[in-house]
Amino acid sequence: MAGLLLALGLGCATLSSAQERMTREEYIQKYKKLAVEQMEIYGIPASIKLAQALHESDNGNSRLARLANNHFGIKCKSTWTGPTIEHDDDAPGECFRKYGSVEESYLDHSEFLDKSARYQDLFKLDPKDYKGWAYGLRKAGYATNPKYAEILIKIIEDNRLYLLDEGKDINAPLLAEEKPQPQQPVPVDEPEPIRHETQPHTPTVDIDNYSVSVSGRGGNHTVYHNNGSEFILTAAGDTYSSIAGEFGLTVSKLIKYNDLDGAGDLTPGTMLYLKPKAKRSENGKLIHIAKEGETMHSISQTYGIRLKNLCNINRRTKDSAVKAGQQIRLM
Repeated sequence: MAGLLLALGLGCATLSSAQERMTREEYIQKYKKLAVEQMEIYGIPASIKLAQALHESDNGNSRLARLANNHFGIKCKSTWTGPTIEHDDDAPGECFRKYGSVEESYLDHSEFLDKSARYQDLFKLDPKDYKGWAYGLRKAGYATNPKYAEILIKIIEDNRLYLLDEGKDINAPLLAEEKPQPQQPVPVDEPEPIRHETQPHTPTVDIDNYSVSVSGRGGNHTVYHNNGSEFILTAAGDTYSSIAGEFGLTVSKLIKYNDLDGAGDLTPGTMLYLKPKAKRSENGKLIHIAKEGETMHSISQTYGIRLKNLCNINRRTKDSAVKAGQQIRLM
């Protein structure tokens, strides 16, 4: 009888262990929000981050994931000063990073890519170009497997992770127009720094530094390109309502696109965006040296970067003081 009970106990333990193994679908549902949050801060496609995590951590079931919260297979390297764990990889007993939580692993992966010189070309790609990111990671040496890019792309397409890059629900029915179409970044001229005093503001704009839009939009105003978005310069007599009507928008969208708190009076020469700004600099500009009187908002308008993202990149708030000579990261 004791032997039978022991056998039953072992059987239950084995079944329980099998049931604890996370499925790919469970992993995606559990961590997709975290991947999107990191995308909004660092510009790494959520599809790529999740695909790497799924592959590197065996859907969260690998030894490194379970014992060290390491979901991206990142080794110690010479710069790591945190906890470590030994793990057999290319060689026995290699040093890998150990984290206090999965969130720390996701953040460190973003920092690892963001601060490594060999991955900087990836941040110049269109944020929706997951194929470009996959091949770029392989080329930069993230993994030794020659099929690494193809593995990531298959995971992304099999699980519709590319929809996360577009702000869509991966569980929604797939429409024909939602099938992934990698895009290329639009080349634009790099804008010169513009000084803004208030919100809204009256910049002194050297408009020759901006390319004229070829979208065909515009009536009373010339439409210009900046960092993949479009903007106009307001004229005397303009109101948010008149501009919204001219471009088929709503006042609330204009306020949102320009990171404003409300629709006040418009000063002639105000730089007003007609489309959402980018999440980071797509012009290759990495750092802005602040001038006297600039704010986080004015810098976000200058470079066509969403205020929230600019603040996140620099670990600041929209009301943080900006001092002359201070370095503000743009990507």
